[in-house]
Amino acid sequence: MSKKLTKNALTATATTLAMAASITSWAIEPQYIKLTESTLFIPTLQLKEVYDDNFHADDNNEQSSWITTLAPSFTLAGKGNKSGYLINYTASSDTFHSSQKDNNTDHIFTAESNLEFNARNRLKLNAGYRDIEETATLNQNQENDQYNSKTIGGVYTYGARTARAQIDLGANYDELRYSNSNHLNDDEERDTTALRSTFYYRVAPDTRLLLEARHTDYDYISDTNSSSTNIDLLTGVTWDATAKTSGSIKVGRGQKDYDNSGIDTASTGMWEVGATWKPRTYSTFRLTTRRAFDEGSNSVGTIGDGTDTTVRNTNDDSAVKLQTTTLGWKHYWIEHLYSDLSYTRMDLEYLDSNREDKLNNIGLGLTYEMRRWLDIGLGYKYSENDSDVNSESYERNIYALTINASL
Repeated sequence: MSKKLTKNALTATATTLAMAASITSWAIEPQYIKLTESTLFIPTLQLKEVYDDNFHADDNNEQSSWITTLAPSFTLAGKGNKSGYLINYTASSDTFHSSQKDNNTDHIFTAESNLEFNARNRLKLNAGYRDIEETATLNQNQENDQYNSKTIGGVYTYGARTARAQIDLGANYDELRYSNSNHLNDDEERDTTALRSTFYYRVAPDTRLLLEARHTDYDYISDTNSSSTNIDLLTGVTWDATAKTSGSIKVGRGQKDYDNSGIDTASTGMWEVGATWKPRTYSTFRLTTRRAFDEGSNSVGTIGDGTDTTVRNTNDDSAVKLQTTTLGWKHYWIEHLYSDLSYTRMDLEYLDSNREDKLNNIGLGLTYEMRRWLDIGLGYKYSENDSDVNSESYERNIYALTINASL
């Protein structure tokens, strides 16, 4: 093989692995199986043993259990001359040793494709399917919420990467459907169509100003009173990775207009901030904060290693004004041993009631990178929700041993 061909093959391999890592967030460095010169197959496996002292997130009916999670994941990645794609499937099976009726398996499928037509025209496409059962949302029929969502979308970019100006045009469509018995949660089913336009203007080699407009339509299938349109306008700045920092800041205003003219329009100041500071090569600080309108069933946060923490909501069809902030610190104490500490605060104000929730999450993890293909982690997570509705307040402790492995 010529040097040129060898270099191209290595570049394709590096690019496809980078694409895969961006979606699967591997801590390990998995070995791939080369199916063709430009197609890679990457299997991984996660085994987790958890003790959860309140897995229904309900202080009126606390249930605890040891939970064994087995989650194999399979990734197919490939790259052509001006294109790349990534397909991932994960099956996450939870076994509750003290509550067999809560055993469940989640199925998550994602696909992503990057197309570069020329220096000025690029297109990113994505699609996904999620089949989920959530134990932290025990409903009035004493069964877990069970739903599936289908998503398809894309972003077209005009402008060379080094150009002074660029524009992104994005669109996304999502279907949310529930499969609970007796048509429970049917009022939550909706179709969501989102459009976005972002204009960037470079003011320094690694810094761009931006102006962004969004239009999101929530079309509820049966609960038509909840159908609404969100219109958001933001401006801000984004900067690429430098020696120590990277991130973006967006501020603006959002408005929610209901299809039912009898429901008042709501508006709020909004912001989205994400920043990373790396004062040392072995220490990284993260800050993310956001304020916006969300649909009630979207009100989730993350703690510790990024696990979703859902706010139980007896009025799931109620939209919320959500303000959330997460602080994180990842630090390598020695070459292959790091800790990850995070704190999340969420404030939720429900638009159609006097209910307000204040959720605090703390996560602490310690991970040992034993081998290139094997990580072992210990973690603790604490969650507390203080709600105006007494039945929605709870405390929750989660202890976990996690093993991530690959070829």
